[in-house]
Amino acid sequence: MGYLAYAHPFLDGNGRTIMTVHSVLAQRSGFSIDWSATKKEAYLDALTKEIENPSKGYLDAYLKSLMRDPVSHEQLATAVVQAPGLDGNVQDAELNQVLGNADEPAVKAQYEAMLIKRKPG
Repeated sequence: MGYLAYAHPFLDGNGRTIMTVHSVLAQRSGFSIDWSATKKEAYLDALTKEIENPSKGYLDAYLKSLMRDPVSHEQLATAVVQAPGLDGNVQDAELNQVLGNADEPAVKAQYEAMLIKRKPG
């Protein structure tokens, strides 16, 4: 998941997309992650550490205790949406707004700032 997060090109929606892709891959491999049991801050901490230091196993270590028997293909979307922060109980409605077109100067500036932050050193 860390590699997916690092490579994902969007300013927003990374978590939802990565969790969905990972859930499908996990289900195909014979297990599921109980996203409803995640702790948002702990997950984001493990994800951030994994992005900063790929292949160190931070995310694997966090998710290992959340592994369950696989859910059916039809239940995958529901399982992902149950993750804290994706369950519709967001206090700040601005967190779920589309910022605009990537060609708009303000959105482009945010994207460029994210790219600078990712550069090593």
